[in-house]
Amino acid sequence: MNPEFKNTALAAAKQAGRIHKKYFEGETQTREKSSSFDLITVADLEAEKAVVKTIKKSFPTHNILAEEGSYQKTKSSYCWIIDPLDGTNNFSFGIPIFCVSIALAKNNQIVLGVIYDPMREELFFAEKGKGAYLNGKPIRVADAASLDKSLLITGFYYDRGQNMLNNLEAIKVFFQEKIIGLRRLGAAALDLCYIACGRATGFWEFNLSPWDFAAGKLLIEEAGGKISGRKGEELGLENSYVIASNGKIHQEIIRVVNKVSR
Repeated sequence: MNPEFKNTALAAAKQAGRIHKKYFEGETQTREKSSSFDLITVADLEAEKAVVKTIKKSFPTHNILAEEGSYQKTKSSYCWIIDPLDGTNNFSFGIPIFCVSIALAKNNQIVLGVIYDPMREELFFAEKGKGAYLNGKPIRVADAASLDKSLLITGFYYDRGQNMLNNLEAIKVFFQEKIIGLRRLGAAALDLCYIACGRATGFWEFNLSPWDFAAGKLLIEEAGGKISGRKGEELGLENSYVIASNGKIHQEIIRVVNKVSR
């Protein structure tokens, strides 16, 4: 793989992180997007602009799929998938759990992923076939072989209807399975990083966009884990129900979420 792909992704992620910190430590301007639960800040917009500018400087013909903006489609087989600020609601309320997520796909297959948490200075990186890393050190998924040995993570997204009720019911069932605990961190890309590095064992969320999970998907796979849709199917580059795990408890998570949401 062209080494400039990695260099560009890392440079773009670090640039976004600097923008995050600048606005997080200053005054955050916030407005609503599609609903009163879905916020956007100046940091989202400036970070995306900086990431796209960095990528286009090196690869002007590559496609861009990003959360905040629309970009003209090209004939290139490469597409950069960008969430400039995942965890915007955390960011806007002063909770330091957020990140930038950047993935590169070739012919719809993720070949590179970078997720950077500027507040903890944690940079997660994966390249197809070459492993997953945190600040340059290899990472692996957790060893737990059953739900009762597992710490899980979930997310609620912005739906306040049946999907929310199904998710709450799934939480109830997981606790009946005697899981060690459950976390809701509010930044799906970071959730997937935590599965990849063994800080948690499994994750589910009912509606994620490709920029939420593209980089994390590769990180988990390269760290020895598994990520799929709710039936175990391969994830494409469209909105999807996402289940991720160390692989050993994957079918157990699928069993529970499909029990409560058919």
